[in-house]
Amino acid sequence: MIGELSFSALAETLPARHLGDENFFSDLSTDSRSLSIGSAFLALKGDRFDGHDHVESAIKAGASGAIVTHSSDADVPQLIVDNTHNALRDIARLNRDRSTAKIVALTGSQAKTTIKELIAGILSEAGPTLWTEANLNNTIGVPLTLLRLQEEHRYAVIEMGADRQGEIDFSAQAASPDIALITMASAAHVEGFGSLAGIVKGKGEILDHLKPGGIAVLNQDDPNVQTWIDRVRGHPIVQFSVQRDTSAEYRAGEIESLADGRVSFRLVTPAGEIDISMELLGRHNVMNAVASAAVALEAGAGLDHVKRGLESALPVQGRLCAMDGLGGALVLDDSYNASPNSFRAAIEVLASFSGRQILIAGDMKELGSESRQAHQLVGEMAKRAGVDSLWAVGDYASLVAETFGEGGVVFEDQQSLVEYASKQLDTDSVVLVKGSRGARMECVVNDLRRGDEA
Repeated sequence: MIGELSFSALAETLPARHLGDENFFSDLSTDSRSLSIGSAFLALKGDRFDGHDHVESAIKAGASGAIVTHSSDADVPQLIVDNTHNALRDIARLNRDRSTAKIVALTGSQAKTTIKELIAGILSEAGPTLWTEANLNNTIGVPLTLLRLQEEHRYAVIEMGADRQGEIDFSAQAASPDIALITMASAAHVEGFGSLAGIVKGKGEILDHLKPGGIAVLNQDDPNVQTWIDRVRGHPIVQFSVQRDTSAEYRAGEIESLADGRVSFRLVTPAGEIDISMELLGRHNVMNAVASAAVALEAGAGLDHVKRGLESALPVQGRLCAMDGLGGALVLDDSYNASPNSFRAAIEVLASFSGRQILIAGDMKELGSESRQAHQLVGEMAKRAGVDSLWAVGDYASLVAETFGEGGVVFEDQQSLVEYASKQLDTDSVVLVKGSRGARMECVVNDLRRGDEA
């Protein structure tokens, strides 16, 4: 946090009722097990946990006071609030308002984490930058990230995820971004949002909380872009695109796919043009790069920062990372998550490699009534791309393999799949492993990699 807060001053800001003596804190924790001495402890409550049960432990660990919905017998300052989750958001917003950092917030159905890392890499070339760690992009992780803002930060890159209406709204209230980016909308978390239209609306919540003078950065290639444009009120809009005929301010030209799956392209911006050669695999990463460059340049970075940041970027774990596997095969680990669109992009990468191309497909989750059609589409896309074999596991494995046709194999579980792979893979094999988080396809990746080391 930036500077100290007093419990009495915070009581007036939240608002809250202040019990006990005055005290100050410069750090806030929601975990009694890891707080530092002098931190304030905020007791969150969820469906399966209640931080109020750990107030005494937090005090014993050195907390300077507690933020709770009901008082305890602890002899420390306490702030009584109606809702500690809302209090966390409001304290994070207070820290954000104390900061002079340029705040970038991004959301979308796909590519959030990759683009977050790309933006952070570019902005880090320009000055001290804070960004979302791991997958702390929910309504708890976003405020906790904002509380990590310090005086030295010039930039902050805040990733925002959601699986239902209102969650982006909550996070964006805390961040009040100077720049808001929506990557795209697609059929991910349909179950929570109800429909694609619900997803478009939910992602658009980030635009409602732009800081005065803030900029919206939008994907001109997304069919829903006009809906977001209409939602932006009184803020400048810039757009990015990878299409040939485009009026977007930020765009890509001369896109070239290399034999090893990497890409190069010419980046066209209002600040000038530069050639970019990336280490990331797949043409879909050109869009990610252009979006990232648009945000970074609008935030104040230079073209030299963009080039260094993009060309030094490496894949995020579980997102098309290439590694050696069983029998000398090349394994493409894309196990972090999955949707029909991300399957399409990953299959395109697989199809760009020479050798025997094998797709190992796990289930896609949270697609609701669209689940059957979406899994059929995976089989169809793989067959059209010329993939040689499809090995499927999960609840929808039969559907995916049947749609793929000849070369499609169904496995009862991951163990039998890996045992089969151990007899099939060789130095001519290129294997893409993909599925939603709930499918735990990273276990397959680990077994394929370990087998090569045995």
